[in-house]
Amino acid sequence: MKPINVLVCVAPGSEEMETVTAIDVMKRAGFCVTVASADPEGSLTLTCSRGVQLVCDAPLASVADQPFDCVILPGGIDGAQCLGDSAIVIEIIKQQQSDHAWVAAICAAPALVLQRHQLYPTSHISCHPSVSEQIPEQWRSRRRVMTDYDHKLITSQGPGSALEFAIEIVHVLAGKALAWQVAEPMVPLPNLQYEKKFAE
Repeated sequence: MKPINVLVCVAPGSEEMETVTAIDVMKRAGFCVTVASADPEGSLTLTCSRGVQLVCDAPLASVADQPFDCVILPGGIDGAQCLGDSAIVIEIIKQQQSDHAWVAAICAAPALVLQRHQLYPTSHISCHPSVSEQIPEQWRSRRRVMTDYDHKLITSQGPGSALEFAIEIVHVLAGKALAWQVAEPMVPLPNLQYEKKFAE
């Protein structure tokens, strides 16, 4: 089977639970994961929203031309703002759209990156309640995880939905069987209903 390549874009102020959960679950799924720094100064060691430090694999500019099956944008107000300020991030997302490849954004990132630049103007989008009013009402979703298959876009609400978000990325990239294989040993909350969704 062809390797699945995933890019996680990280910036100063990214929300650490969302970032690390996405990285961890992608690795559990056996995907090839690149964690790239969108720091304007090029630093690979970034301080996240609650003070946790993360070390990235590479600066974003060095991997911008590589093809990815999915690009993941964590939230955190400052981190999402930084991602939204990055011309490289925006071009990478546009390339994903051109390639009909997936983009996944959580928390503040759907509003402060995707909506800010009108990248998915007719997609149903979920995001953190604190920034949800930035999404036009007709496209605003209150689902914990919203998957828009037509636009190959996954969005989610915040740290508390980060595991569901990450498992959904595995689901769309590699199918139900692998999603459940990853989820089951992690003992997810029963009310998330992973077994019903992925094990049928």
